[in-house]
Amino acid sequence: MPDRDFPHTPTPGARRGTGRGAEPSAEPERDPEPAREAERRRRRAQFLRDLAEARQLRDRVQPRRAKTARLRHAMRMRTFRW
Repeated sequence: MPDRDFPHTPTPGARRGTGRGAEPSAEPERDPEPAREAERRRRRAQFLRDLAEARQLRDRVQPRRAKTARLRHAMRMRTFRW
């Protein structure tokens, strides 16, 4: 029995909703086109590899700028509060 002072307090055995306004389905949602998703992930992985390679090249070509960027990043991480 819920408290009269707190009418919106859930009972101990009550299930909480997902916040979406509907019951979650028994089967998770599936992507209708898994090939499209795989292609997107492959292109994204290639892009990230190219980006990392470009950063390494820039760091080799401009060592002073790379050093200041490292120091600036370290300072940001020291002063960042979780």
